[in-house]
Amino acid sequence: MNRRVVITGLGVVAPNGVGLDAFTAAIKKGVSGIKKDPELERLKFSCQISGKPEVSVEHSLKYFTELELRNFNSSGILYGVVAAMDAWKDAGLSIAVNDEPDWDSGTIFGTGTSGIDKFRESIYKIDDFQTRRLGSTAVAQTMNSGVSAYIGGKLGLGNQVTTNSSACTTGAESILMAYDRIKSGQAKRILAGSTSDSGPYIWGGFDAMRVCTFKHNETPEKASRPMSTSASGFVPGSGAGALVLEDLETALARGARIYAEVLGGNVNSGGQRGLGSMTAPNPVAVQKCIKSALENAGIVAEAIDAINGHLTATSKDSLEIQNWSEALGRKGLDFPYINSLKSMVGHCLSGAGSIESVASVLQLHQGFIFPNINCEDLHPEITSIIDKSRIPQQLIEKELTIIAKASFGFGDVNGCVILKKNPI
Repeated sequence: MNRRVVITGLGVVAPNGVGLDAFTAAIKKGVSGIKKDPELERLKFSCQISGKPEVSVEHSLKYFTELELRNFNSSGILYGVVAAMDAWKDAGLSIAVNDEPDWDSGTIFGTGTSGIDKFRESIYKIDDFQTRRLGSTAVAQTMNSGVSAYIGGKLGLGNQVTTNSSACTTGAESILMAYDRIKSGQAKRILAGSTSDSGPYIWGGFDAMRVCTFKHNETPEKASRPMSTSASGFVPGSGAGALVLEDLETALARGARIYAEVLGGNVNSGGQRGLGSMTAPNPVAVQKCIKSALENAGIVAEAIDAINGHLTATSKDSLEIQNWSEALGRKGLDFPYINSLKSMVGHCLSGAGSIESVASVLQLHQGFIFPNINCEDLHPEITSIIDKSRIPQQLIEKELTIIAKASFGFGDVNGCVILKKNPI
């Protein structure tokens, strides 16, 4: 089988916009979703700001019943279900309840740690000899596959329903896993995406590692500074992105709107060898991942119009630019446009790759390059490799054909997805 795979639906729950319209408007305008976080301040975190989606109880009730929400305490599953169901509806697919599962459709929806607040609640009840008060949904909310299980049940999915987990590469990996399943003929449709919980129990370890910025607690919107000389660490964030991937023939048969085509991609690992470690990327592996992604997609490096990078606002930003330049054999004015959504939303961890992929698809579909904010002082190591005009700080209205979306994660893991504008 050698089916073509397209994207027919999008959904997003991001710190700067819940829902496709709000998110699109925010990224075009360069609106930050990073705010002061009273809980992090109370707990005396060094970093007292975060990018946290605002999902009200009223909005949640559009996706969950009151009974489901009564003992619900998993922000990651909430974000994932909202994004997934929005993507499903955006694709023009039915959410009607049928007795027969949809054997042709499934979900591969990733996460890092699921329901960590529910875990905490459960631990206290167990320690207080109140095990019987845990409730019937404690397992579903805390198991790693909880998000895909909830989505599968809401939509009646009968194909593969699973959760992947590869640190910050999770979202990109989920898209490529879905792509492979459809391309091989094992499914007609897969809802791909990823999510991340909010809160101190997710973000505390990063704060302890001193990889989060502490210099902008009073100026949250200025805090996330990818590619900037004054970058001082990432801002913790959370949320979810969802994409409906579909066999082209199936999509055309039902008259679906097509946002973009997934041409291919690659995932690999640096094996924590050479310069790679648990927390640092092996440059050889990163460059190999990019080159292999191009080969898998059947394109040359010169075909890439824009890159949506990983670019977290740490000391590794310059290395990432260098890796892109060497892998593509392009530099200076010849380098593609490049941007980082993290300047507006922070680092959404396991949810980052999918949220950023939604932004990448929107750029292709609507013909724009969203601005990088907070990088008026571009790092000289970066501008020595690529021309500063390749790092737009204002919205550019421009037709694009191919975008490369990359994510690199803890454990020295890498993912690169190649996306093409709707070919029809």
